[in-house]
Amino acid sequence: MKKNSIACEFYSLSFSELSDSQQRLVEAAKIATNRSYSPYSHFSVGAAVLLDNDVVITGTNQENAAYPSGLCAERTAMFYANSQYPDSAPVAIAIAAFTDGHFTENPITPCGSCRQVLVESEKRFKRPIEIILYGDKHIILVKDVSAMLPLSFEF
Repeated sequence: MKKNSIACEFYSLSFSELSDSQQRLVEAAKIATNRSYSPYSHFSVGAAVLLDNDVVITGTNQENAAYPSGLCAERTAMFYANSQYPDSAPVAIAIAAFTDGHFTENPITPCGSCRQVLVESEKRFKRPIEIILYGDKHIILVKDVSAMLPLSFEF
């Protein structure tokens, strides 16, 4: 038996350490939380995807009384981007969460389903997607989504 390991490299930084483009993407994700439909959890999530044509697509979590019929913000944004701009590669995605009257102190991470969808977009376009996870206290930057799901489904 051979023991193996997988590591995920990420950066922890402040808002001021982000590039102007990254800051704009985070702000778009934060604004998107206002459009969340989350009457059950009261946990609003916004995602903003930057495409290689400089278009920014936002999405929000959409809950439904018939759980699990809802959809996460990350998938809402990525599916819309892929359907409306099928030839434009996603370059980056920012994610922010708002609850109890304020943004979360610590960043939230995408669920496994969202990670799989994001990884498939990386593979589809043959380029990494930078992921920016916003929290009021600190921000996490991962240079490619596949680092967050190293044992993803392959196609």
